[in-house]
Amino acid sequence: MNKSFIPTVDILNEKYGLKALFSPEHGLRGHLQACDRVGFYIDERTGIPVYSLYGDIRKPSREMLDDIDMLVVDIQEVGSRYITYIYTMALAMKSCAEQGKAFTVLDRINPIGGGIEGNILDVEFSSFVGLYPLPVRYGLTLGELAMLINYEYGIGAELKIVRAEGWERKMYFDETDLFWINPTPNMPSVEAALLYNGTCLFEGTNISEGRGTTKPFEMIGAPWLDPYSLAAEMNRQGLEGVYFRPAYFSPVFSKHKGEVCGGVQLHITDRNKIEPFKIGVRLLFEIRRMSNGKFSWITPDKEEERYFIDLLAGTNRLRLAGSRQDIENLLEEWSIGCEKYKETIEKYRIYK
Repeated sequence: MNKSFIPTVDILNEKYGLKALFSPEHGLRGHLQACDRVGFYIDERTGIPVYSLYGDIRKPSREMLDDIDMLVVDIQEVGSRYITYIYTMALAMKSCAEQGKAFTVLDRINPIGGGIEGNILDVEFSSFVGLYPLPVRYGLTLGELAMLINYEYGIGAELKIVRAEGWERKMYFDETDLFWINPTPNMPSVEAALLYNGTCLFEGTNISEGRGTTKPFEMIGAPWLDPYSLAAEMNRQGLEGVYFRPAYFSPVFSKHKGEVCGGVQLHITDRNKIEPFKIGVRLLFEIRRMSNGKFSWITPDKEEERYFIDLLAGTNRLRLAGSRQDIENLLEEWSIGCEKYKETIEKYRIYK
């Protein structure tokens, strides 16, 4: 969508005549909830077939690409390893490479700037919420990430990046002249996108991550938690850039629907100092400790033998950590691991 709110689909279709559309998670128009499967359909606005890349098929088939010369990607992601959009892009790029189709990314800015944080994913825990050995907050734009994946992981696509204009790496989305349009139904703000790098970990637990409230990924809690004790402990730790306010909330859907949950709302006090992944890890540990046996990990289903928290974290070491010292040791080790990544990505940076 451009600054005049005209969708890219309409612009490209009018100028070039599109042959096919491809839908990631949340649907082509961004209306579906997390994990809702997308099916094949005909787009009612354009009459163009829409192929699902978030259902039984996640990589475009030869038949899907038969009538096209170039596949164009234009999607606003959130700067986090967990988001499935970036792997939909990667698999589409791989398919184009295999079938000799050009691949173009209309670059979108990283809405949470160029900060880098979190552990590097262990490939043993690769999944559609973490397909490559990236840190959680990877600090690149979509186009830069496409170059990294294409060249570092041997995809070999005929890749072109159409640069964004006027953005610098230190800038957050709300420092541009662009309007925030939810990239997913549960990503209503820059603050949510920033905190998501840490609080998304709660998706692997029976603790609410705030889905079904007006503050997803900012409100964290469960019916059995004492919000005042939790907030006091988290504020006692003196974590920079954040304040934990005791909070009650009642989700209208998702975990603990209709129940009153006690927990905390995370308020960002300095986004240039906040380390959301570290905050999420520490908050997760304290909630486990305070839950009096009621905390649990979401257990694997019949098709997936791995815990979802391990896929989100890109390791099983977070789940197995048994003490605060274990957590601190992991965070220190993971910070060191990011340094090599920073060296690797330097040649793919388009923007200052």
